[in-house]
Amino acid sequence: MLKLTYTENSFTLEYLEVALEDWVNQRVTLALHSATNIYIEASQAAFLLPCESARLVDLEKLNQANIVDICPCDATTVEVILKGTWIAAHQESEVGIFVTSLSKSAELLLEGLAKTEQFCYV
Repeated sequence: MLKLTYTENSFTLEYLEVALEDWVNQRVTLALHSATNIYIEASQAAFLLPCESARLVDLEKLNQANIVDICPCDATTVEVILKGTWIAAHQESEVGIFVTSLSKSAELLLEGLAKTEQFCYV
């Protein structure tokens, strides 16, 4: 699964070798035991990627397979859109965690891009 963490002024993407359902269940259990708010909804997450990325061809293949959506933004960036689950403390929170489960090859490609490219989040 992929875990995208959105903070007030940063964004990280991690590949985790755990089932999405197990990870979400652990988060819910943690919130219950610690008496903290948790908000979960089906959602989308997006980030920007430079057009010059050498791996953009690989991403285009994922786009054609309907695994991710890729939309041109301007002459220098494309927007990569994922479908998954948003988890935050409150419904209107812009700070939280987005998790999704894709094919392992897609997840590893996105993780590799996160390590080598300058991601920006939208």
